[in-house]
Amino acid sequence: MIRRLLKSVREYKKPSLLAPILVACEVVMEVLMPFLMSKLIDKGIDQSNMNYVWKMGILLLVCMFASMAFGALSGREAAKACSGFAKNLRQDMFHNLQRFSFSNIDKFKTSSIITRLTTDVTNVQNAYQMVIRIAVRAPFMLIFAMIMCFFINKKIALILLIIAPILMLFLVIIFRYAHPIFVRMFKRFDLMNNVVQENVRGIRVVKSFVREDHEIDKFSSVSGDIRNDAVKAERAINFNSPIMMTCVYSAMLLVSWIGARLIVNGEMTTGELTSMFSYIMQILSSLMMVSMIIVMIVISKTSAERISELLTEEPDITNPSSPVTEVADGSIDFDHVYFSYSKKKEKSCLSDFNLHIESGETVGIIGGTGSGKSSFVQLIPRLYDVTDGQVKVGGVDVRDYDLGTLRDTVAMVLQKNVLFSGTIKENLRWGKPDATDEEMKHVCEIAQADSFISAFPDGYDTYIEQGGANVSGGQKQRLCIARALLKNPKILILDDSTSAVDTATDAMIQKGFAEYIPGTTKLIIAQRVSSVEHADKIIVIDNGEINAVGTHEELLRDNAIYREVYESQKKGGDQ
Repeated sequence: MIRRLLKSVREYKKPSLLAPILVACEVVMEVLMPFLMSKLIDKGIDQSNMNYVWKMGILLLVCMFASMAFGALSGREAAKACSGFAKNLRQDMFHNLQRFSFSNIDKFKTSSIITRLTTDVTNVQNAYQMVIRIAVRAPFMLIFAMIMCFFINKKIALILLIIAPILMLFLVIIFRYAHPIFVRMFKRFDLMNNVVQENVRGIRVVKSFVREDHEIDKFSSVSGDIRNDAVKAERAINFNSPIMMTCVYSAMLLVSWIGARLIVNGEMTTGELTSMFSYIMQILSSLMMVSMIIVMIVISKTSAERISELLTEEPDITNPSSPVTEVADGSIDFDHVYFSYSKKKEKSCLSDFNLHIESGETVGIIGGTGSGKSSFVQLIPRLYDVTDGQVKVGGVDVRDYDLGTLRDTVAMVLQKNVLFSGTIKENLRWGKPDATDEEMKHVCEIAQADSFISAFPDGYDTYIEQGGANVSGGQKQRLCIARALLKNPKILILDDSTSAVDTATDAMIQKGFAEYIPGTTKLIIAQRVSSVEHADKIIVIDNGEINAVGTHEELLRDNAIYREVYESQKKGGDQ
């Protein structure tokens, strides 16, 4: 896991190496200062040697300014390194996310992905900064200060060798207790983000059903669970400070008592005892830094694991070794296709699909909710892979195509229409980045969108809010259809994407398809028979199987399911 995360350091290796080197230099200067101070007291002040006092005083000032300079430089390099590491980490996660197939995305909730890209990266960034600064400073200070203590007086140095392991034992106990709590807390952060996301996205529904109090209670419950976990974790971590201070004051009392006796016996000087106090504080402060590092590692370990999951997730759908880079035509073949989201054939939502669609045909698809209509069309651009059998486009298995080539050939308007923040032009150009104004106007005329766009004060430069919040459902659908048409695809799939427009507009869109894109294979999933009755053929899907294939007249005569749907809609229309 650590090795995988460190790959994101890349161009920030230099500041990542410079920071600890500068920290080590800073530590050397700090460790020298108590030693120089002891010499100043013993050989300068006690012996009234002012020349020696001036000499040691100047050396102390040099060490102090050098320490400050090394500290400032190490801080600057560490800031560069950790900020750059966090930037690369987010980029790597987002880049891998773009490679995911639908099945990969299904494993991670949107709220969880957002938490990993934000909170988790911040935690790892803070931990990285501590590692390249404090994790270097603490052990260096501990080792150098301990060496100096043994150099001055071995008896007093032994006190520290007894206290340090006791302190470390308590820190390990705290670590083992707090880590599972932080794991649970981050999962609840995901849940809280999900609650907020659902509420904001569905705020109109919340208000129309007067469910504000229910949503507040739901958020309060999740937020309260996070608070309880945070209190438990902080309560455990807060034991760190009193344990640390107990060890510090115990060490100071023991050193004072033993040091006083050694001075009386002539085994130690006043300057040496003064420097011992400084080194003891350095050693114990180093241990306190170690405890801070451990706390940060406890928090960041969970975040690092979650980030690593996203980085190491391998896409289920990848390019073949020698991909086909050209699609001959828009013909489609399903050859004994089985499909299951769980990858288990016995749990297939599509079973033994056999179908041939000629290039340029208009095919209607009718079926009840959950019958497998959307699953069927999502196999064509290889948004999912078949569990068994073959799907062919232009006579070639879709798994043999270059993914970019295949998906550029197939334009798909999904059930959930998505528009992005930006102008109408910017949204349309997702279909063709270099599209001219005339091309955009043309496809919008086919999709019956030009009339309402022209009515906006800013026309095609009208700004679309996030998710298309400032346009109606029918307008959003027509914009998405126009965006798909701009790709000039060989295959156009409309997954119930005219459900929010009236029947007259729907008929005009179908007429536009017939006149302007006759060579494009058109697959139209619809709930209304009127949307598909003029298709070259209509497929009736029932319970994951093809129930019937035929024209409108043939199915009215021979298929009970289609006839029942038609009569129920006709009866409703007559009434």
